[in-house]
Amino acid sequence: MLLLVGLGNPGPKYERNRHNLGFLAVDEIVRRHSFSPFKARFQSLVAEGNLGGEKVLAMKPTTFMNESGRAVGEAMRYYKLDPDDVVIIHDELDLAAGKVRAKQGGGHAGHNGLRSIDAHIGKDYHRLRVGVGHPGDKERVHGHVLSDFAKAEMPIFEKLVDAMAECADKLGDKSFDAFMTGVSLILKPPRPKSEKPKAPRPDAVSES
Repeated sequence: MLLLVGLGNPGPKYERNRHNLGFLAVDEIVRRHSFSPFKARFQSLVAEGNLGGEKVLAMKPTTFMNESGRAVGEAMRYYKLDPDDVVIIHDELDLAAGKVRAKQGGGHAGHNGLRSIDAHIGKDYHRLRVGVGHPGDKERVHGHVLSDFAKAEMPIFEKLVDAMAECADKLGDKSFDAFMTGVSLILKPPRPKSEKPKAPRPDAVSES
């Protein structure tokens, strides 16, 4: 079983914040792959479904970002899961807007949701880091992640979330390289190769 957790803050006030990118991704995965309706459980909203033939519990913690680990830890203990069975989708300041990278373990880089999860379950879980870009000044980070996506950004993130949902089957068996490759190909499809002009058939050559 896979625990797929999107990070964010509950309530309409935060719905379109950059910090809620994890919620947006999980919402689209649940919708696209016909999961059960969300219901309240484990201090979260949870939905059950399958990705790539594997059972998945999708979670959106309702504890607010800084206490995300409470919800994740409760669900892990109930299902007797290991950190390797957990995938966290979260916004990432150190990636350009619209980029996605997967990693396992590592530091929280100041992300309070990851800090809380580290404290409750350790660091050996998987992360899908979804870039929101850095405002360029450390003093502006808080306001950047807790502000809504700019109007010009929305098409980028809508396409990104759509691509992540399209490739989510690869998450079922933790095929993260295949997932990222699929997302990349959707966002930047290869250019079609230009066809070389066909040589004239010998019998089509005109005589002088």
